[in-house]
Amino acid sequence: MNTQTPRHASLLMRMTCVMLLTGCSVIASQSEASPWKRLKQMIVGEIKPIAPGPTPCLPTVDDLDLPESVAMDDARLRGDHLIVVRKADRRIQRFMGGEMVRLEDGSDGCWPVGLGFEPEGHKTRQGDGRTPEGWYRTSDKPWSQWYAAIAIHYPNADDAQVGSDNKIISQGMARQIKTALAKDKKPKQNTALGGEILIHGQGATDWTLGCVGMENDDIDALRATLPANMRTDVLVLP
Repeated sequence: MNTQTPRHASLLMRMTCVMLLTGCSVIASQSEASPWKRLKQMIVGEIKPIAPGPTPCLPTVDDLDLPESVAMDDARLRGDHLIVVRKADRRIQRFMGGEMVRLEDGSDGCWPVGLGFEPEGHKTRQGDGRTPEGWYRTSDKPWSQWYAAIAIHYPNADDAQVGSDNKIISQGMARQIKTALAKDKKPKQNTALGGEILIHGQGATDWTLGCVGMENDDIDALRATLPANMRTDVLVLP
């Protein structure tokens, strides 16, 4: 007997399509049994996706809890269109000149988010269900099936180097990734490191394959503060 509700069946169909086509960190096959099984359990309701709790919006970048790998004097922290994702707090914020953006309606440029189904830790390979951490560039992805998608240019140069050092990708592939990034282009997305990491709508719980999920109204508000091509820097914090 099929016990799926119509909503679960619809979501399962959508997620199956995205895993095969354009998913957030595409799972290539069911051979990676653990992440596949956990995602399926989440889709049909056996595991509840984690919803963000109430966490504060930070008024300036000086208030951010930065890891040692991020320098406080990094010029990108005071750029005009900075996006910061605070994974542990399940928040995404917009900063301009080091201060949180205020929207036209007077509200804060700060919204709840959800992450991948394995939210803790940095993404290192395809199918691990994690959301990457560090500095990345972004661009628009208007053809995505996910609402209002903004592409995060994962992997970055550090990800490529570590992946090469750990024999996850070849040295040649690492060079290709670094060359694309140096030209401010999105690097190759279908390597063993994973790819197609997006900021998108359709829900702010930990249900994605590694993307940053937002409510539709919230990502509309975020996009309204960004350049038309969605090109900017994003800092994803642990």
